[in-house]
Parts: sequence; structure tokens; C-alpha cells
Amino acid sequence: MRRRTPPPPSPLPQLDGIDPVRVRLPPGDMWTTVRDHLVARLAAAAGVIDGMLEAGRIVDAAGRPVTRDTAYAPGMFVWFHRELPEEEQVPFAIDVVYRDEHVVVADKPHFLATTPRGSHVAETALARLRRQLAIPTLGAAHRLDRLTAGLVLFTVRPEERGAYQSLFRDRLVAKEYEAVAPYDPALPLPCTVRSRIVKERGILTAREVAGEPNAVSHVELLEHRGEHARYRLTPATGQTHQLRVHMSALGVPILGDPLYPVVTDPVAAGDFRRPLQLLARTLEFTDPVTGSEHRFVSPRVLRAWSSYDEWAAG
Repeated sequence: MRRRTPPPPSPLPQLDGIDPVRVRLPPGDMWTTVRDHLVARLAAAAGVIDGMLEAGRIVDAAGRPVTRDTAYAPGMFVWFHRELPEEEQVPFAIDVVYRDEHVVVADKPHFLATTPRGSHVAETALARLRRQLAIPTLGAAHRLDRLTAGLVLFTVRPEERGAYQSLFRDRLVAKEYEAVAPYDPALPLPCTVRSRIVKERGILTAREVAGEPNAVSHVELLEHRGEHARYRLTPATGQTHQLRVHMSALGVPILGDPLYPVVTDPVAAGDFRRPLQLLARTLEFTDPVTGSEHRFVSPRVLRAWSSYDEWAAG
């Protein structure tokens, strides 16, 4: 089996904790210049690419600016920093609960995406921590939904990232979540929910379909106050929106959920009043590099449980 040659290191530094974009020119003779390929590949207006070229913002592996006339060469790498979207600043801190030479465990607030994606780039947990801790090599071993708060594991050394990611892939991390949702005295708890969940690209919500279960969640009642309760959720699998789908299917959708059981009107940018009441409370695993046994617990208290009236009023 032929081994793929790793790309050369980036000649550009990070910008605000964001890596530059790397593009490898594919085989073919469809393009005469690098510019022509970038215009076609990035679906960008020619004027945008020309402006970046004229400003010297697109460079080759040696850090030399690519010009409008640089000849197309299959296999060539070029780098540039994309224009960052205007982002609403999430006004909540991300806390570091543990740090050593291999990993960082952070407690992510609601509304903060884990990694750059779509319209959330600089205002993400990864970019913030790279800036805050001055660790440009920091990478995420897994992700939480933007609306979910709680513990996220990051790796310090790129060469070790795969070992930590495999813990999640192979289900070797014990995770517990906490949620606040309606209380139903007729709901038999504890219970284990098993179903098949599919999430289609471009569709906001996941859905349950007939077939072999691929999503398993254990649900326990911790306590209740009037019409609302606090639940412990233990997922045995990691399907997209799994806990939110399963709680909705039980008839007790998580408070503040804009997607389940029905999609509500989009929340206006900058409206942080009613966060999804879901928290990744614990992470427990054996460190694949050091062999240490780790158990981390978020000290966060879900707002709807500490003060429902305040949360409901926004």
C-alpha cells in the first residue's frame, strides 16, 4: 500500500487562533494558472481572489506570494487566511478544569461552538483556548453541539490527537450529561431508549426511523420540582442530537431546545437568554498516552434549575 506523503508545514502563522486554509492543486490540465483554479474551486468572485493575490495573501510552501501569473502545477500547495465572518461575541467564559503536557479539559459555555465551522470561526472554544493558553497546536478530540455546555477534551500535541480521538470512536470514554426538562410522573424511570437515528446533510433536525438501533441512551430522574425535573443522561452511542431526540421521544423535551419536538423561529444573533438546558457533566477515561485514570466533573449549574423563573423570563 502506497503511503501518502504528508503536506509540508504551513508557512503562515495562525491568525486569532485560526489555522490558514491549505489547498493542494489536483492533477489535471484544466487550469493555466493557480489563480484560475482558486476562482473555480472556491466559487469566489475573481475580484476577491485577485485582491488577495495583489495583497500577497496567498503563498506557496516557501512562503512566497503567489501572483496572478503563477503557473498551475499539480500537487502544489498554497495557503491563505480566509476572511473571517462577523461574529457575535459569546459573553460567557470558557474555563480550564485540567491541563497537562498532553491534554486540556475545558468547560464550554452554551452558545460557543467547539471548533471553527460555518459562521462560527474565531468565536469557538478551540480558537479561544489557543489564544488564551498560547497553545497553537491545540486540537479537539471530540465535539459538543454549540448549544450544549460542558466538558470538552482537547489535545496539545498533534501526533497524539489520534490516540485520544480513538477513545471516543471506540466508546472508551464514560460520559454523563445532565438536563432539565418537564416532569412526567407517569414516565417509568430509569429507562434505556434504543432507536435508529439519521441526520441528513442540510437538514436541521435528526429523526428516528425504523431499523436496527444505532443510538442508545440511559435516562434517570435525579429530582423534580413542580412541573420540571433534573435528569441524568448516559449515552452509550454518539449520534448527532441523540439525547435531544430521545428526550423529545419520551415526551419530555429538554428546556430551551429550538429544534425538538418542533423547530421554532431562529434565535436572533446576540440573544443568549434561553440556553438549551443540557450539560456534559462528566468525562471519565484511561489516558492512552500516560495510562492515568481521569475523571472530570463540570461544576456548572443549569440555569433553569437554579432559578427557573429567571431563566423563563430571559
